[in-house]
Amino acid sequence: MGLSRRTLIGSVTAGTALAAVSPDDLVRGDTPPAAAASPPGDVVGKITVGYQGWFSCPGDGAPIGGWWHWSRDRFQPPSPGNTTIVSWPDMREYTNGYPTAYPALGNGQPARLFSSYDQQTVDTHFRWMRDHGCDTAALQRFNPFGDEGPTRDAMAVKVRDAAERHGRKFYIMYDVTGWTAMQSQLKEDWTTKMSAHTASPAYARQNGKPVVCVWGFGFNDDGRPFAPAACLDVVQWLKARGCYVIGGVPTYWRQGINDSRPGFSEVYHAFHMISPWMVGRTGTLDGLDWFHTNVNVPDLADCAAHGIDYQPCVMPGDLSAGHRRHGDFYWRHLYNMVRLGAQGLYVSMFDEYNEGNQIAKTTETQATTPAGAGIRSLDEDGTVCSADYYLRITADGGRMLKGQLALTPVRPTPPVVGGPPAGGNLAAGRPTSASSQNGPFVAGNAVDGDRGSYWEATNGVFPQWWQVDLGAGHPVSRVVLALPAGWEARTQTLSVQGSTDGTTFTTLAAPAGIRFDPATGNTATVTVPTTTVRHVRVTVTGNTAWPAAQLAQVEVYATTTAPPTTDLARGRPTATSSHSQGYVSGHIVDGDAHSYWESAGGAFPQWVQVDLGTATSVGRLVLGLPPSTAWSARTQTLSVLASSDGSTWRTIVAPAGRVFDPAAGNQVAVTFAATAARFVRIQVTGNTGWPAGQLSRLEAYAA
Repeated sequence: MGLSRRTLIGSVTAGTALAAVSPDDLVRGDTPPAAAASPPGDVVGKITVGYQGWFSCPGDGAPIGGWWHWSRDRFQPPSPGNTTIVSWPDMREYTNGYPTAYPALGNGQPARLFSSYDQQTVDTHFRWMRDHGCDTAALQRFNPFGDEGPTRDAMAVKVRDAAERHGRKFYIMYDVTGWTAMQSQLKEDWTTKMSAHTASPAYARQNGKPVVCVWGFGFNDDGRPFAPAACLDVVQWLKARGCYVIGGVPTYWRQGINDSRPGFSEVYHAFHMISPWMVGRTGTLDGLDWFHTNVNVPDLADCAAHGIDYQPCVMPGDLSAGHRRHGDFYWRHLYNMVRLGAQGLYVSMFDEYNEGNQIAKTTETQATTPAGAGIRSLDEDGTVCSADYYLRITADGGRMLKGQLALTPVRPTPPVVGGPPAGGNLAAGRPTSASSQNGPFVAGNAVDGDRGSYWEATNGVFPQWWQVDLGAGHPVSRVVLALPAGWEARTQTLSVQGSTDGTTFTTLAAPAGIRFDPATGNTATVTVPTTTVRHVRVTVTGNTAWPAAQLAQVEVYATTTAPPTTDLARGRPTATSSHSQGYVSGHIVDGDAHSYWESAGGAFPQWVQVDLGTATSVGRLVLGLPPSTAWSARTQTLSVLASSDGSTWRTIVAPAGRVFDPAAGNQVAVTFAATAARFVRIQVTGNTGWPAGQLSRLEAYAA
């Protein structure tokens, strides 16, 4: 296989000392964003993910055979002593799992792995991309003239098929590592094989041209010994064939030092887009900030001066090395590159379980990780994270890149679906609006985590309002307001309103004079009756120190009185009257809000049930559909039945229409008098959104 990227990155790091970064630098860029050389397309203005697609298992039909990329010796099954694995995939959505020589998982189940050669695997991955805002996939293509060539050829077809099916874009990304005859063979491969895929409507285009990336020119290592002239020839040849050519280049390409050979400036500046490598360069937040100031800012300036688009690499962090900080590392990297003004982002990588920097679904706990193998799960630092957490962060990062989410250094993505964001502040980084603003003092400043920035309304006009969209309904009980710490004392007369739809508001706290005093931190807490709302509005009618409404920080918190938190149904056996394709009943208890059960279509009633294992007092159910906005609101008519033996059933909740609305998290709670039951069944007799019963979650709680 030649040198891997992991081999390379171990030799070059951010190295020495990191310059100190001021707090101001974490909020505002040092220079205004550079204008893109190209208009938005399939890579400019988009989230691109690197897609390896290189895992194979015996019996999957792949021409290469064996445990390709799962084992050091691919003809022996992966085990703790024969492995390339540093992170373990979450296996719940794959139809096929191939048994390994690893110890059983912590829950006693056999340790199985997926094959990228299974079309269902590729379809699953591209469905995840679709559901989480990954616009484009860069399909890695190594030397196709070796023994992996036929498998790589087949993977290109599988990726094309999945991209077309799920509405994603893809392009070919040549990795020249160890490819000694690259100069002639890359041209041959593009001409005779890969260029045919540009006929697909899913093939990525930029400026009307098919996109091709070449990764590896100029790297200072033995795996890429090519001279500048040979590299420049390949770039110019691809451009002459009408391609938009991206360069996957060294981190220090601009200076020609460290991981970059000198003398490649002409090669680098020949590309339409520059995408510098970053994996392995740092594992700290300070390191990311140092690179932003000392590498990314001048990189972007150089690209702008030469009319080149800039697509920096962003990474979730190496899970195996403990870099992730339950999402804060990834968010800082996304935030830094968006505030920089990057023209697009390249996520490294989607499925790289060999380097631990995958965003694809990963095992949540040691219960689904091989026991004693030393492989970290997503809860490695004590914070529980759902398997799709880094996909969800990617979705929010993409929204921030596209201006759909206010620029914020505060990660808005909660580690668990439906849970509060970091620190419990529901408003952090959420979309905002206001009745007016004074110059640069915009509404988003009140949720950006910086007490020094603030919202200010038009001067001399009252009332004025500010509001935040929490993204879903929450039982709000407390609002914390603040002004910059150094400001003089003042009283603002204000009230708090709430809404479920952003149109009709009810008063949660009546107008009152709220004192902001630097002696007490210039903060004030407004307690409100616990009310489930999605939108929170603060209306200001007076200010004793300035003729305008002013807020530097608004934090919103849910009630601290919570119902029982142990889900009795999680991971329990299930059954159903029917299911459609792979949408099986087990998905309702797998903890993944995006996988779901769907019954056979066009026939009602249908049911799905869970076996709690023993008779248990149950008083509340939470039912859900995938929270993605792609799932439009619908009403399902359903009832709840209970049984002690799985044969004799009694109705404990009569049939009723239950509204599932993405604006409220696509979930409903069903409460009832405490009932002893071992089996709980949901019976569906109608669905306004699809002619079948559908559920992604069935959670059961004690009374």
